[in-house]
Amino acid sequence: MKISLIQLDIAFGNPGANYAAAEQLIRRAAAAKPDCLILPELWTTGYDLTRLEQIADPDGAQTKAMISSLALEYGINIVAGSVASKQSAGITNSMFVFNREGGLAGAYSKLHLFRLMDEHLYLQPGEAKGLFTLDGALCAGLICYDIRFPEWVRAHTALGAEVLFVSAEWPMPRLAHWRALLISRAIENQCYVIACNRAGADPANVFAGHSMIIDPWGDVISEAAESEMILSGSIDLQKVREVRQQIPIFTDRRPELYL
Repeated sequence: MKISLIQLDIAFGNPGANYAAAEQLIRRAAAAKPDCLILPELWTTGYDLTRLEQIADPDGAQTKAMISSLALEYGINIVAGSVASKQSAGITNSMFVFNREGGLAGAYSKLHLFRLMDEHLYLQPGEAKGLFTLDGALCAGLICYDIRFPEWVRAHTALGAEVLFVSAEWPMPRLAHWRALLISRAIENQCYVIACNRAGADPANVFAGHSMIIDPWGDVISEAAESEMILSGSIDLQKVREVRQQIPIFTDRRPELYL
């Protein structure tokens, strides 16, 4: 399975510019015929949280329409990062996943809100797991801060998830944490980690880039630099099954003693 990650430099608080830029990069990436594309976190707005009431996407409708159309046009799966989705009960940081036919394959709202960037003041947390299936493979969606919660990740892989798709706006000062956490999640869950970070900066932060594809042994298959780019690499799900058979951690777990 060939994967392309769109490490977008997000225009702060400018959905129009971000939709246009994302569409252009999706079309460029799709020309190489990947099986799946992924975008970063909050790619339509960036962290312009104080204006989300004005600029959030109502029910994710514009995002869903655009991504569904592109997925169908090119016959590819698209993990559409996450966007500020305006609901009746508040605004969520939500990931939408589309299959090759343009159908909605899954949706996930960020469970863990990051207080250091005031997410808890402007966003509502999710309440459900991020499992979805693409081309017969069970996958899970995670958003940025979620990767600091190994028990949340394990809740998905214990159910059989073989690929973790992570969308993020991870800041440069904690780049070492980004790499260490992603590699750890791959090793301890014996799965692929596809992690798409943003590039660039906003008025308060510089972001790290360094989107990555990591295999079930924790080896980095592909890694981006810091600027806007499309990163590509291939994964083989048979490797997940081989690693899980070789070191059978899921068989040897004793969850009844973990709490």
